[in-house]
This record gives sequence, C-alpha cells and structure tokens, in this order.
Amino acid sequence: MNVRIGAVIVAVMAGGSFVAAAEPDSRVFEMRTYYAHEGKLDALQARFRDHTTKLFEKHGMTNVGYWTPIDNPDQKLIYVLSYPNRDAAKKSWSAFVADADWKKARAESEKAGPLVKKAESVYMQLTDYSAAPQRLPSGDNVFELRVYTASKGNLGNLNARFRNHTVKLFEKHGMTNVAYWTPVAGQKGADDTLIYILAHKSVDAAKTSFGAFRQDPDWLAVRKASEEKAGGSLTEKDGVKSTFMKATDYSSLK
Repeated sequence: MNVRIGAVIVAVMAGGSFVAAAEPDSRVFEMRTYYAHEGKLDALQARFRDHTTKLFEKHGMTNVGYWTPIDNPDQKLIYVLSYPNRDAAKKSWSAFVADADWKKARAESEKAGPLVKKAESVYMQLTDYSAAPQRLPSGDNVFELRVYTASKGNLGNLNARFRNHTVKLFEKHGMTNVAYWTPVAGQKGADDTLIYILAHKSVDAAKTSFGAFRQDPDWLAVRKASEEKAGGSLTEKDGVKSTFMKATDYSSLK
C-alpha cells in the first residue's frame, strides 16, 4: 500500500503540471456515489444545489467536486468531499444529519418519495505524487474517473509507475491530472485500488490522447520493464474501469 512520505506534490499549475510543496496534504477525501430513483436525479441535484452543499460547508466539510456520468443509465451522482481527518468526517456527518435545516430540506424534497435508491462511499488519501484537486483554468471540461484494481501485491509497483512515468506521459499527450487517491486503511480496496480523475477537452480528445499514449515508445518501454519486474501485469484482468463525467453547475471543480 502506498505510504505518503517526504515532500509531496500538492498544487496544479494552469497547464495541469504538478509542482512540489514542502508539506504533505494529510486531508481525508470521501468519494460518494448516489443512485437516484428513476426520474429523481434532477430533484436530487436541486437539493444539492439549493441546500446540501451549503449545509456540508456549515458543518466543516469541503465540497471538492460534483459530477454526473455522460452515459448515465443508473442515474448516478458522484461527488468528493474532504475533511481534516476521519474523526472530523464522523463529527461533521453526525452534525449534518441532525441539522434541522437538513431534515426540513429532505422532507420537502421527498414528499413524492425518496430520491436516493442506493449510496456508496469510500474514504481516500492522496497519493504522494498527486496534486490537490483544484478548479481548472477552463470550466468546460470532460472528466474521466478511472479505477484500477492492482494484481496481487502490485499496488506499490503500480503507484511507482504512475509516480515516475505515467502522470508525465499523460500530460505529454494533452491530459490534465486532477487527483490520484488510494482508499485509506480499513476501506475496501485499500491494498489493491488506485482511483484517479483526469480532465480532457472532450470525449473525442480523451480517446485521441489515450490512443497516442498507448503507442508512445516511452510508455511501451516503461510498461514492459515494470511488468517484467513484477512478473506480469500490474492490474487484474478487467481491472481498469473508466467513466466519463461532466461537472454539475454547482460543482466547485469544473
């Protein structure tokens, strides 16, 4: 499992390049995925826009970003919050659910029935090579959420390949590195999962960039060397999942 040590990368420059900072970003991030009931995604978003995001801030949570998948048959809303630590997250959520304003907003929004069918959550930490997610210079981006499941014992090797090579090659081919996380200890996937977000000008631009990336001689050499060292692929079969997303109108990260 990746351990954050020493000086880390915590800022994004205008072009998406990483710059070093003296102190690690020790915040805890939470990625939450809500599955709205059929026909209720707009109402769910209205509740976030008009009430929930403000109440999160009231109770010490930082709104990082909100997205909906471009292809969204499951009516998902995906968002990321940050907290100083896990204890702070627990206290913030306890205060939020007990807040009279939240109870009122929820009751009014659910007069015709619940909005959320299912919710998923994972607490995460930034990798030692990740920038802190920040608003991008252009507000009209396509975001890509990518989740990798490392083959047994290879999460460290996968992170090393990203740290030393992949993030730079992504930039070379026109992709913007937004943030890279691993689940915190005790969370599902803590030993084998890498979660990251890229930004592209469009879905077509993403496909062009990845096409060029996969044919890059530097990438081919790095991949070959890393897999020879590890004795095989660094990811499980079918262990790479990609979701193209658009930021909501109330997302701070666009």
